[in-house]
Amino acid sequence: MKTWATRALGLLSASLDEPRHELNELDWKTSLSPDKKRLTEHLSAFANLPGGGFLVFGITDTGEVTGILNPDVQNIIAQLGNLARSTLEPVVRLDHKLEDWEGVKILIIHVSESETKPVVLRGKDLDQTFIRSGGSTRRASRQEIGSLMLNSKTPRWEDLNALPLLSSKDLIESLDYEALLALLQRPVPADESAVLAWMREEKLINLVEEDRGYITNLGAIAAARRLSDFEELSRKAVRVIVYDGLNKAKTKREQEGGLGYAVRFQRLLDHVTAQLPQSEVIERALRVTRAVYPVVALREIIANALIHQDFSVTGAGPLIEIFDDRIEVSNPGGILPSKRLDQLIGTQPESRNERLARFFRRYKICEERGSGLLKAGLEVELYGLPPILFESGPNHFKVSLFSPQTFAQMSERERLEACYQHSVLKYFSSSYMTNKSLRERLKMSEKQRSMVSVLIREALDHRLIKPADAENRSRKFGEYVPYWA
Repeated sequence: MKTWATRALGLLSASLDEPRHELNELDWKTSLSPDKKRLTEHLSAFANLPGGGFLVFGITDTGEVTGILNPDVQNIIAQLGNLARSTLEPVVRLDHKLEDWEGVKILIIHVSESETKPVVLRGKDLDQTFIRSGGSTRRASRQEIGSLMLNSKTPRWEDLNALPLLSSKDLIESLDYEALLALLQRPVPADESAVLAWMREEKLINLVEEDRGYITNLGAIAAARRLSDFEELSRKAVRVIVYDGLNKAKTKREQEGGLGYAVRFQRLLDHVTAQLPQSEVIERALRVTRAVYPVVALREIIANALIHQDFSVTGAGPLIEIFDDRIEVSNPGGILPSKRLDQLIGTQPESRNERLARFFRRYKICEERGSGLLKAGLEVELYGLPPILFESGPNHFKVSLFSPQTFAQMSERERLEACYQHSVLKYFSSSYMTNKSLRERLKMSEKQRSMVSVLIREALDHRLIKPADAENRSRKFGEYVPYWA
């Protein structure tokens, strides 16, 4: 039984008890009225009502259950569905159920409560807002409209519809639900209705009727079989460009993804790593090939670029650019106002697209605990790479990883940033940076202690770090934390 049906039948039973009366949550109808404006007002009122409401066809104004004929059922469903889609703002979601009652058939139409309020007549002012009061539908007062607005939820980008209304067949064919279920290690449901129910539960689609609905932006960006089918999202496909050399003068190859992010992510990561240079190292007396860049760091940085991009920036999407000496991962949208470039590692997660971030975490694609960049930083140090570079512009955010460099090859900025990021990583590992730990991070020997001491003094002068214990004057055994700790 539909989840709302039990409530509907309970309300109907209460309304038919003596003295018979209509309720705020339920309205009797003998048949479909030719007055479409009044029907639209009822839909507006129920969509503005907490918990939504019900139109019950097959009951007279006096509460006599006369039933409804089968030929009328589809006509009522179709006409009300059309009114819900075309005459109200925002669009109202309907569902229906044919029920036996006292030996006759009645049709129950469920009008879902709208998260965004008030629901008004399309193209009209707010004074064309309707509510239920005393078992009838009436126009809302200014104070009542204000109350509806206070209880309204601002729609997230992920919840908006990506395409016009589709049939259940098109909904299923447009999204790669099999790949998503495989990520969750769950079996594919046996029938179409179970698939639709699961996709609705995952917020991939919005069903307005049993066999029709909308694909949400979340469903499209995460699981589209072809992003090109979604005009507004087609430019959000991930581009991977490999350049010949240290600049963009000559392109070796370019590829643009055509699938949703979640269903393609592992293939995207495999493709990127295949384009990167490899190095041979000796492990346990055996020569093995290892990627120059740590896969863990690439995974977190690429996932962050997909999740935290600003989807309101048109004409641009996530971009992965590979040069001979570095890899740059950028996305549309600058850094959030509440964030600082030098405090991204280890801080609490915050995203423009919270539902997409939660979705990626549930499907084990990324972290959502603020530890993703922390892991990336630790891997960068383990591989002996220069520090991660974060850059933010008005409409873009970029993260760069650089190929291995010795201390002598690093610029002054890179050395200071390596010192600062090392203090951050130690701080979030419940430890302190020391001369010894920084030497190990920079792959330097005991003989180079004095060079590292000079670097630490410069970082102190630039106020990037500070002593963990202000009373300790020893340079040799000094312990340090980030300036903000």
